[in-house]
Amino acid sequence: MTDDATAAMRYKEIIALSRGSAENLREWELARAKALESEIEAASAAIEVATDREARAAERATRWWKMALHNIQGLIWLAPGDDPRPVTTARAAYLERYLEEVKPSYQELVQAVLALGWRAKRAAYLTIIGFAGVVLTLVGVAIKSFGSVS
Repeated sequence: MTDDATAAMRYKEIIALSRGSAENLREWELARAKALESEIEAASAAIEVATDREARAAERATRWWKMALHNIQGLIWLAPGDDPRPVTTARAAYLERYLEEVKPSYQELVQAVLALGWRAKRAAYLTIIGFAGVVLTLVGVAIKSFGSVS
């Protein structure tokens, strides 16, 4: 064999290797594209689930907030403030734990409002009785003073 024949064979060999590499690359790219499409579909499904979960959590939080507002509605001296806003530093993995903490807190609020309501009623009754006592004392002093003048 001559050098030209060897060079031609070597050239054909290199071309065959480059074609094989190109075909391998194309197959890998197609497989990767399919894998990426399936990952995108899975991510889209996960986003839908997370969006639905977020909407349900927001609905539950709003419901708890409205119930709390309803309970403190009779307490004139207590201003409820603004509606709650989402906490951006909260972890989504702890959502159920956060929601479970709301119920005992709400029950404590209800108990406190009931206790305050009873104390407020009792204080109001005692205030009325005290005011009536002061008025009766004033009337008694007025009657006594008018009786001694004449």
